[in-house]
Amino acid sequence: MPDQDQLDEFLGALEASGGSAGNGKLQTLLEWDEPTYDEVKADLMAKGIVVTGAGRGGSVPFADASGVGMAVAAAPASAATGNGKAKKANGAGPIGFEAQLWKAADALRNNMDAAEYKHVVLGLLFLKCISDAFETKHAALEAEREQGADPEDPDEYLAKAIFWVPKEARWAHLKAQAPQPTIGTDVDEAMAAIERDNPSLKGVLPKDYARPGLDKQRLGQVINLVSDIGLGEAADRSKDTLGRVYEYFLSRFASAEGKSGGQFYTSSRVVRVLVEMLAPYNGRVYDPCCGSGGMFVQSEKFIEAHAGRIGDISVYSQESNYTTWRLAKMNLAIRGIDAQIAHGDTFHKEGHPDLKADYVLANPPFNDSDWRGDLLKDDNRWAYGTPPPGNANFAWVQHFLFHLAPNGIAGFVLADGSMSSNQSGEGEIRKAIIEADLVDCMVALPGQLFYSTQIPVCLWFLAHSKGNGRFRERRGETLFIDARKLGTMATRVLKELTDADIAKIAGHLPRVARGRRGWRVRRRSRLLQKLDHEGDPQARPCAHAGPLRGCRGRRGRR
Repeated sequence: MPDQDQLDEFLGALEASGGSAGNGKLQTLLEWDEPTYDEVKADLMAKGIVVTGAGRGGSVPFADASGVGMAVAAAPASAATGNGKAKKANGAGPIGFEAQLWKAADALRNNMDAAEYKHVVLGLLFLKCISDAFETKHAALEAEREQGADPEDPDEYLAKAIFWVPKEARWAHLKAQAPQPTIGTDVDEAMAAIERDNPSLKGVLPKDYARPGLDKQRLGQVINLVSDIGLGEAADRSKDTLGRVYEYFLSRFASAEGKSGGQFYTSSRVVRVLVEMLAPYNGRVYDPCCGSGGMFVQSEKFIEAHAGRIGDISVYSQESNYTTWRLAKMNLAIRGIDAQIAHGDTFHKEGHPDLKADYVLANPPFNDSDWRGDLLKDDNRWAYGTPPPGNANFAWVQHFLFHLAPNGIAGFVLADGSMSSNQSGEGEIRKAIIEADLVDCMVALPGQLFYSTQIPVCLWFLAHSKGNGRFRERRGETLFIDARKLGTMATRVLKELTDADIAKIAGHLPRVARGRRGWRVRRRSRLLQKLDHEGDPQARPCAHAGPLRGCRGRRGRR
């Protein structure tokens, strides 16, 4: 039975080969004997993570996104309750209406391109979500009418960070009109009315449902399907509804379009680890590659902190894809988060060039080779070395550092290879960052945490000053946490961290930083050799720290 290290190494090598490789090439790259290679490959095939490809000697590609999607869609169907919400045995697993929403999108598939129809469904989802929240408040005000409450007063809703939904935009009205041939016009008018009465949404909502190419009978079917999903309660809003559905849809749509999805949302469980380790409840929070905005909304603690102390938190972000930027605007708007979300390429057209953030939270695209780095060779952000034009990993790392305040802390997700790659000068950049004593903590996580990639990932935590007064003096030290064996399979191909896993990981950095004894910390002088493993293909980054079982060990001395 292969161990987790072997599975992670196989997937890392496959990802490095572009997601598909011949058996001979992959075995040579791994430097394994044939029985070991065959055993690991068979295990991954049995789990549905890789499949058998074509070629004279056979090849191994990742299972395509449609296989992932079908596995996820099937899970809620058997466990769903009457209202479409899935029961969870361990606090993890997919939210129950993903399969329903896929049915909704599929109802339009016959006459719409895959790249377009996801926006139709997500626009309706947003409209349903804010309408549900409005109706909940409307019913409460109706019950208090004798005490002077007015259910038709927009200020009653704005005071509670709930969008005012005019009568022509309320879901009950649209559902009643769903069978009519004018339903496309009705939806467009509803979107326009919401933008008119809620200035923060101006230019954000889709308003092209009346176009001739959209079958109105099918649109009515979608509205009826979405009508069965309850999205207005706070517990559901905190699940980053748009983000998670967007992730699920992205993997399915990318498969339908015949290309891989380049943008995907971060698992809410991974975000909880980041948030609980950093505790970004006060100050300036920055995500320069925000996707659908999940970093700001997936942690319920973060939402509660923002709602309670709006003046204490300032949210800044950027997204290069226009349609994804609109999703982020809608996603944050649902939660009442007033964010400064710039649209444009973060590297080439910075939306917040002078920002110095107290916290950076990010999940940048892994191993991006199309970032046009050759145009930015002399950029002043590259304080630790010019990143290679073929991989943006250390461009992102240095961008985060550039925008980090003197006492700020950054936490972000990168591919596992970022800890050991020495290609095109990446090793020298990493060395410079380590020698500058910026690496506060490294967390090695398992693979299979994302819909759109199976590779293992790691969390980096960087700080300009480890003696910043917030925690104890910790200069010259770096904490390693090996969490690769944690997590529970939520579906056949998707792993999720449980609440207990998150607590185990997230509790370590604050405790070590506050000076608790009994934690494994490494001195900077030893950190270079621990991260690089040059010439040792069998070594795994962070393996020296040991599996996470309370992180018992000795503290390193400065």
